[in-house]
Amino acid sequence: MKNRTLLRMATQSIIKNKMRTLLTMLGIVIGVGAVIVMVAIGNGAQSQIESQIQNLGTNMIVITAGSSAAGGASQGAATLNRLTVADVDKVRAEATLLAGVSPVVVTRTQVVAESGNWRSEINGVAVDYLSIRNWEVASGALFTDDDVQGKRTVAVLGNTVAKNLFPNGDAVGAQVRLGKTPFTVVGVMAPKGQTASGSDQDDVVLVPYTTAQSRLSGFSFIGQILASTASSKDLAAAQEEIRAIMRESHGVSNGAADDFTVRDQTAIASAATSTTSVMTSLLAAIASISLIVGGIGIMNIMLVSVTERTREIGIRMAIGARGSDVMTQFLVESVVMCVLGGLVGLLVGVGGSAVVSHFAGWKTSTPMSAVAIAVGFSAAVGVFFGFYPARKAAALDPIQALRYE
Repeated sequence: MKNRTLLRMATQSIIKNKMRTLLTMLGIVIGVGAVIVMVAIGNGAQSQIESQIQNLGTNMIVITAGSSAAGGASQGAATLNRLTVADVDKVRAEATLLAGVSPVVVTRTQVVAESGNWRSEINGVAVDYLSIRNWEVASGALFTDDDVQGKRTVAVLGNTVAKNLFPNGDAVGAQVRLGKTPFTVVGVMAPKGQTASGSDQDDVVLVPYTTAQSRLSGFSFIGQILASTASSKDLAAAQEEIRAIMRESHGVSNGAADDFTVRDQTAIASAATSTTSVMTSLLAAIASISLIVGGIGIMNIMLVSVTERTREIGIRMAIGARGSDVMTQFLVESVVMCVLGGLVGLLVGVGGSAVVSHFAGWKTSTPMSAVAIAVGFSAAVGVFFGFYPARKAAALDPIQALRYE
């Protein structure tokens, strides 16, 4: 039989029993819809994590303090801090693959303005900090190298701090007091948003690191060193270069462990995205169980259909239809039913993911590969679970089928 004839006959058979067809397709609809929703949620979470990690900085490398040990037990990361400005100068002078280097001196204090006060994190940084973090100034400007060398009391406010202390938006040029030291606001940062852990990146005040050391923290050691490369391809080589420079700077002997840590955002991104990928695959696998259940339902209905249409099958065979024709006819009916259910499930899944995104506030993203896989899998379910009923129909004896009541 021609393909067009097979499709027409399959459609007529499906339409003939509308309610039974709808109930049979329900398992496929739920299965495909569930798979699409789960994949959309997982894919959306993965892209959001990647975006947040990228938002931390461009090709950023982080150098932090090492760990100390007491009584043979490690005291944890950053418990042995030997990072100094001399390390920063040495890395900046000798590294060949870096586009920017900045120390970060971290302290917390009360920021006081005429309109009120706000406790915030104070970061003492160099002028390369903004390019490393891929951050921009919304109004005013960042302090200059001369401000850093002169240890001037100038500050750039994060967006959250500026909104709370200067709700009228007139922060640039105003005076604020960090602890007991007056500072002049020279700029306000553009909004950066939250990190993947939920902390507010805009709740910060940037000052020259020299000023932070002499006026605010009082420590000669620095919290961390940030660096960046011009290209992501240079990240691995740049880390090895930094490690060699830092070992020389700290006088670490051959064979001894580093007293610092060098890492980039790639490792963090890989760990986070691999976790979400595993969760997405797990959720999709669980949702796929309903597709199997739907397939079993289709097989049962097709077996019932074969029994109901035994006489019809006998008549077709008596007038010349071959067993392969009968088998193809029932397979086509099963596949058409599953594909229709898959398409309806696709619409349900896309709609469901949009509802979840709207009401739960979760970011969702439906990749085209998931759409193709879900619909293709539903067709495969039709072939797999429709094969046995179709084979049973093809194996009927024409004479016995004609005598069937």
